[in-house]
Amino acid sequence: MHPVHYHVISVDLAKIRPTQVSIGYEEVIKKRSEWRKLSKKDRKALLSSHWFPSIIGPKGEHFIVDHHHLGLALHLEEQSTVKLTVLKDFSMLNSETFWRVMEFHQWVHPYDESGNRVPFSKIPVNVSQLRDDPYRSLAGLARDHGAFAKDLTPYSEFLWADFFRTRIQKKLLKKWDLAIEKALLCAKTPQASYLPGWTQSKS
Repeated sequence: MHPVHYHVISVDLAKIRPTQVSIGYEEVIKKRSEWRKLSKKDRKALLSSHWFPSIIGPKGEHFIVDHHHLGLALHLEEQSTVKLTVLKDFSMLNSETFWRVMEFHQWVHPYDESGNRVPFSKIPVNVSQLRDDPYRSLAGLARDHGAFAKDLTPYSEFLWADFFRTRIQKKLLKKWDLAIEKALLCAKTPQASYLPGWTQSKS
């Protein structure tokens, strides 16, 4: 089989398969707000330029490996079609081998909204089933406030979410300003130095 070259296709949003279990819903809210401010022309331009990178898996299904927050936001805004770019065709693999290969390439994050590992079979079958991990929201908000630098490491925000999960009480997440303040302090400590995007505290 010849390798699949990068190309763009239009796909029904309801049919694309996620490769993670959870998202940070605050980021989805932000993307929905941004979408609503766009004109029809700008919405069309956004959809044309924001391709969902995908892998063709068993049964020819498309598994997206990024932009899950945007996918859920578009679903909630009743956008039915999105554009995908195909990175690899693994349709010849059985399900077990497919997921092993996906994990090898760091194209799947089988951890639930509490940070616990789950079987691949528990990964949602469409973006509407993605679960909210408030600590993933905190990681995104903290990054926006300079807690750490954006990093290309796959799922880096989830690593930060797990770091904050053990240091910031969940009840504090009801007040984002206080949670972000605590996260900024935690992020500058040496204990966070193993995390992607960590920056040395100047204090």
